[in-house]
Amino acid sequence: MLNKPKLRGVNLGGWLVLEKWMTPSLFQNLQAEDETTWCVELGEQAAAKLQQHWQSFIAEADFAWLADIGINAVRIPVGHWLFGADYPFHPSYQHLQFPYVTGGETVLDQAMQWAERYQLKVVLDLHTASGCQNGFDNGGISGVCEWHTRDEYIQHSLTVLERLAERYHTSPALMAIEVLNEPRWDVPTDVLSAYTQQAYLRIRQHCKADDVAVVFHDGFRDYREYAGLLQSETDDNVIFDIHRYQCFVQDDIDTDIYGHISKAINDWRQEADQLIHDSGRKTYVGEWSLGLHPKMLDLWAEQALDYPAASMDEFQQNLAYRGYAAAQLACFEKYQGWFFWSYKTETMPQWSFRDSVERGWLPNRF
Repeated sequence: MLNKPKLRGVNLGGWLVLEKWMTPSLFQNLQAEDETTWCVELGEQAAAKLQQHWQSFIAEADFAWLADIGINAVRIPVGHWLFGADYPFHPSYQHLQFPYVTGGETVLDQAMQWAERYQLKVVLDLHTASGCQNGFDNGGISGVCEWHTRDEYIQHSLTVLERLAERYHTSPALMAIEVLNEPRWDVPTDVLSAYTQQAYLRIRQHCKADDVAVVFHDGFRDYREYAGLLQSETDDNVIFDIHRYQCFVQDDIDTDIYGHISKAINDWRQEADQLIHDSGRKTYVGEWSLGLHPKMLDLWAEQALDYPAASMDEFQQNLAYRGYAAAQLACFEKYQGWFFWSYKTETMPQWSFRDSVERGWLPNRF
């Protein structure tokens, strides 16, 4: 069960599902914007490049480091192609029937062994779906959101979830399986609810509720839209997943650091109290970061203290990120737990847990 201990975790993003902004070196001199177009563009060259990435981006030493500082869980995003060439065709594959690189399941096998060795719990997160569930690069295909339009796509997602459950149900590290990451706000709620119900049953064929939770994301909508979903007496160990960022909508972009800290410690805290009290659901924050729009640096100088400097100096930036981190942690500790996005990036330290700890923005003990 997920009652104890409280989850203090990190996402292992950019590893088994590529995101260009996290690993720009892999996309250098390519037109590709996501893993689908990356594989299509590289063709036969994709396998060697991706296998090298799998072996180097995350290693056993990273699991050891996380455990050493007190992190007790990891959330591992996986693609719908994890188990090989059995996925439905999509036009973005162009001339290739099965463009994705095979062998990712052996990397995941190794990750599960490392997690067990260092006593880290694992959430396996279906991060991409056939046809794409959100149109983002993290869904596998940018600009496409067709997962909910064909039953073939939905059924394949259910099959992948069942295979994950069957393959890893005996692992002491497996704590939860998330049925779908960030389905877009315009995917009908009734479609998501029906899918989540089916996913629960598929996973439960192999994983007991006492051992493994079933997780579903809010789909960028109010928790009340899922009232009653998987809340009967026969539904057990179900977790609600929310993701909280302050860098994507215009109101957040136009906010200085004081506004960001206030939103985390006031608005998000009130949301937590309401959700926990009203929904009756166990909830965790499956993604959050220190990522803020660069405009925040200028707003602090121009609006907050009216300094002539164009932006914060290094000391001021470090102070701002520490404050923002502390405000979020104070709020998210109310929940069942949280997972920082992500463990590692190539160029963006505000999105890198390792960099944020080493820079002093986040604690060095959890």
